[in-house]
Amino acid sequence: MTSEKLTFPRQHARSQRFTRGAPKAFTVSADGTRVIFLRSTSGEDATNRLWMLDLSTGEERIVADPAVLLGGSAEKLSARERARRERSREGSAGIVGYAVDGRAELAAFALSGKVYVAELRAGTARALPVPGPVIDPRPSPDGRHVAYVAKGALRVVGADGEGDRALAEPDGPEVSFGLAEFVAAEEMDRHRGFWWSPESDRLLVARVDESPVRRWWIADPAHPERKPAEVAYPAAGTPNAEVRLFVTDLAGARTEVVWDRARYPYLARVHWSSAGAPLLLVQARDQREQAYLAVDPETGTTRTVHVDEDPVWLDLFPGVPAWAPDGRLVRIADEGGARVLAVGDRTLTGARLHLQAVLDVGASDILVQAVAGEEAAAPETGESHVYRVNELGVERLSEGAGVHSAVRSGAVTVLVSTSLERPGASVRVLRDGRPAASVANLAQEPLLSPRITLTEGGARRIPCAVLLPRDYADSDGPLPVLMDPYGGPHGRRVVAAHNAHLTSQWFADQGFAVVVADGRGAPGRSPAWEKAVRDDLALTLEDQVEALHALADRFPLDLSRVAIRGWSFGGYLAGLAALRRPDVFHAAVVGAPVTDLRLYDTHYTERYLGDPAAQPEVYARNSLVTDEGLSGAAETVRPVMIVHGLADDNVVVAHTLRLSSALLAAGRPHEVLPLSGVTHMTPQEQVAENLLLLQVDFLKRSLGLPTGA
Repeated sequence: MTSEKLTFPRQHARSQRFTRGAPKAFTVSADGTRVIFLRSTSGEDATNRLWMLDLSTGEERIVADPAVLLGGSAEKLSARERARRERSREGSAGIVGYAVDGRAELAAFALSGKVYVAELRAGTARALPVPGPVIDPRPSPDGRHVAYVAKGALRVVGADGEGDRALAEPDGPEVSFGLAEFVAAEEMDRHRGFWWSPESDRLLVARVDESPVRRWWIADPAHPERKPAEVAYPAAGTPNAEVRLFVTDLAGARTEVVWDRARYPYLARVHWSSAGAPLLLVQARDQREQAYLAVDPETGTTRTVHVDEDPVWLDLFPGVPAWAPDGRLVRIADEGGARVLAVGDRTLTGARLHLQAVLDVGASDILVQAVAGEEAAAPETGESHVYRVNELGVERLSEGAGVHSAVRSGAVTVLVSTSLERPGASVRVLRDGRPAASVANLAQEPLLSPRITLTEGGARRIPCAVLLPRDYADSDGPLPVLMDPYGGPHGRRVVAAHNAHLTSQWFADQGFAVVVADGRGAPGRSPAWEKAVRDDLALTLEDQVEALHALADRFPLDLSRVAIRGWSFGGYLAGLAALRRPDVFHAAVVGAPVTDLRLYDTHYTERYLGDPAAQPEVYARNSLVTDEGLSGAAETVRPVMIVHGLADDNVVVAHTLRLSSALLAAGRPHEVLPLSGVTHMTPQEQVAENLLLLQVDFLKRSLGLPTGA
């Protein structure tokens, strides 16, 4: 029997984009002796185990193995759990998340719809006899109880499996307790709906009522025997879920937390620590105002700690708000043209940094992730670094060009670093800033390495990555160009990380010069850079054109043969390029595009384009399928292939069908590739592999290049 040749598309798909075998989700124990994390056992193993690194010996060992716990049985996922994983873009199997008690002695996780707890020091794990299917189990800080969600109810059980009971049960068919609503999970990066008190005697619990939300029906035409899935989808301008918050004790007594929900309907963040009262961040629907509220857990009343206002919009950031140990509010704010760290009434960073996240609030400093501002001494295109910040100044902890992040508890820091030079991420454990251990990365070694130049293009100094074929020589002359952007808000593609550019390099090796450009709207620059797209998402296309033309002076780009490919916002951008700038772009692969912006969700779309009822002309101008949106399209027709998963519940396939109908009505030829059973993530191995091959075949045909091997 002959062995099947491993190609990059197959390896890329089989390894889940080289994430299998890579460690993630780190927790440092409070006493600094252990690091807990998730990892599968190889680059082709989809099943995550729960691991522990003993810092005294440097030994890694498995604490919980799904294969052992399930006795070889196949994992079963509920519809709610599948939806939760789709919102968090989780494509792994096994243990995909866990939570620990205050000392990191006990971990809890859901597996195949059941609650499991693991005694981390002993290395033993067991199921608790509770009703399911279970979502998001979390131990109390004292380790005596585990709270979890089952069938829309928040329940609690003793860590020994005794005393299971409901603390909050649905009081309506569309009500749930303890879960994040769609827009919180999809757009706010809030994936949970309950929070333990530091004393373990009560919880803050979100109540979500989806009855106001309009229903959509998502069917798979390849399986007409199956019922369509019902989805509560809050499209722009339509009602959101109603979210309320309760303080609930372990006997089930509830006190509602009161704030002006009419003014601030979005519950964006909840923080409860021993440093202060429960802390909420609530947002206005237009996201131009937000309030930081301290909660009195006895009465449910709130007091305003701080209010932010912005004429464009306010962003949300990981790790904030939080209390400093001395009781001051820690937040990230846009001030003086920069994204700064504010503690109480003091700003601790300036224009030299733009903060991305708060990683840890310590006793004497705050650990943050940030990018260099425009005033930095030297450009740091695509980099992110870890810094210590306190009243005395700012100190960078990460070293070398790359993308760095960290998790910290006390004196122990887990530093996760990527670079252009090496595949995957290196994970180093530091104690008091000195190396103490490392965590092994078991991901596969990619079959190729990117030949990449990070640079800037055009008068706006647009961050760019340029990739040429690995065997390219100057004598080969200009190459056909493939623009490969995301190009929109919250999607930074130009990063100093090896694996981020592997697919682009594979396309380059098919005979293209590949250009990735992060124009206005993309993160990694100043707040003004990101907010330039307000009311005009289509201007992102201008930056792609500017970058392309500027780079042609320095790289071998054949501007008579330029294609573009993209997914999600990148698909929208590719559609814009083919329709509105056929003088520049000669072919486009339009993947899972947002074509009718009235069909996308409230929190994302209204942030950039406002209320569609108040600004219908803005939506018409930015959409691809409206008469006004198409009116800017030139008469020149370019080859377009539109790709969409029929099971996508984020960017629903109606976007592609409406674009196809509009193109057909305009007499514009195009191809549509429907993907049966595929969501926005395209996790299926064969689909992911063949999708790359079909794209390159289409691009070569469209640009008149030789096809085949």
